[in-house]
Amino acid sequence: MRRLDISMPLFPGMPMFPGDPEMAVTSLRALERGDPYNLSGLTLGSLTGTHIDPPVHFFRDGASADRVDLDALNGPCLVVDAGARTRSIGPDLVSQLPPRTERVLFRTANSTRWSKSLEFFPDYVGLTRDAADALAHRRVRLVGIDALSIENDPSEAYPVHRTLLGQGAVILEGILLSEVSAGEYQLECLPLPLRDGDGAPARATLLAV
Repeated sequence: MRRLDISMPLFPGMPMFPGDPEMAVTSLRALERGDPYNLSGLTLGSLTGTHIDPPVHFFRDGASADRVDLDALNGPCLVVDAGARTRSIGPDLVSQLPPRTERVLFRTANSTRWSKSLEFFPDYVGLTRDAADALAHRRVRLVGIDALSIENDPSEAYPVHRTLLGQGAVILEGILLSEVSAGEYQLECLPLPLRDGDGAPARATLLAV
């Protein structure tokens, strides 16, 4: 089976959600300086690059990054192409999901933009609250999107996050899907086990079936 890496590379100057800490790499030991090995120090936020939002991201008593059910992050997954002209993902698209869909990744125009330049753009495509309600009603366990946030909400009320995380789902953000076609896959996603983490960077891949 072909394995597709849908993770965003980590590097200084990489795209970050406004207000999040910048990614930095500091060389602590270097072969070129005569040290016996290379060693780097890393500075990054819990929501850097490809990452999960666990329930505790918005709910004090929710599961943290090290306590989320890994079965929710690994297994059969449906990639849905929202279309190049779609500006927001609504309940009409959710209604087209097959029954008993547990994991869904939305491929939008964001992925095409990421493929041209890894720079943050504020007019990214996200989910509407009605779409989140429809996904929560279906008890979808994982929802992913090719943006650094699953919703574009200038009010900072975050209804999509609150709806999905409130019913126990895990959100996967910052994935790159420009080379991925719509269809069925096996998702492999392992977040860093940050103790009590409000989020965690992750490596995510898809296995074509």
